[in-house]
Amino acid sequence: MIELMNDSLCFSFPQVHPDAKLEISFIRTLRIPDDGAAYPDPPRLGAFPMVHVDDYENSVPAQWLEWGGVMLPMYQSEALLVQFGFGKTRYPFAVKLAAGKINALTGDAWSNDLTPYPQDYAVSPPQEEISGYCVGRGVVRQFIAMPLGLGSTAEEQLADNPKYGGVQVCAYPMKAEEFERFSKSPDEFEVMSGVNEEQAPFHAKMGLGLGGLLGQDVKLDPFGYDVWDRQNRSRCFVHLTDSALWTAVTGQDPPAAPPRAMHYNLAGLPYHEEIYAPTPVHEGSRILGKLRTIEAQAGD
Repeated sequence: MIELMNDSLCFSFPQVHPDAKLEISFIRTLRIPDDGAAYPDPPRLGAFPMVHVDDYENSVPAQWLEWGGVMLPMYQSEALLVQFGFGKTRYPFAVKLAAGKINALTGDAWSNDLTPYPQDYAVSPPQEEISGYCVGRGVVRQFIAMPLGLGSTAEEQLADNPKYGGVQVCAYPMKAEEFERFSKSPDEFEVMSGVNEEQAPFHAKMGLGLGGLLGQDVKLDPFGYDVWDRQNRSRCFVHLTDSALWTAVTGQDPPAAPPRAMHYNLAGLPYHEEIYAPTPVHEGSRILGKLRTIEAQAGD
């Protein structure tokens, strides 16, 4: 079951375990420079608002109704990160994340099952967030909103027929018997507790391109492939749209334009560098590492 609560996607699997709950939010962040340096996570600007597309069946594109899910508004060139919330029980989930049905960890086309080698899913906890495409060990390229049609998204650079845009997420809870086993073995379970520019015009249908480098580990699965309940997965399509369509469909004002980097400097806001637990991390995708960033394309 998927519910929308306080601008978070709330996945729950009561048929698996009463504590099998996961929240996923999409957080606005400052876009960091694409200059070859790896930056710490920039300040967060709050969660993007979301609505169910089915609630606006008379005004959203027909294709969106077919795919279902939710929609959120973004400006072109705006950055986001995907944040996982796992509650007091810290019930573990495997989470697949894709943009335009291109896996954000491997660069492979979307599939509904989990693949352990190379690992095409995150595990939360310990993973608390993913800020971009995993292009190397300990580094990701920031998720940046771009309109379809410019060739800037990962989907357009890799797919034969790019048409999806948006973000796709799929959650797989840990099997109930495995959760109970780990819960009764605190030492074994401890592995989880460690852990500038003006906005361009709006576009109705958007995907995610590759921005600057962020220093971020994508943790390898500390529990093992066999603990995940792959029969009880739940998937959601997150459509990205511009402010004009957002306002026309929902009647709500979109978020204010995100500030430029100089505004952060003038405000004296610090950058946040997260400390990670010493868990094995994903090596990154050679496929995604070869894709061209938005900055590189603009220089042609």
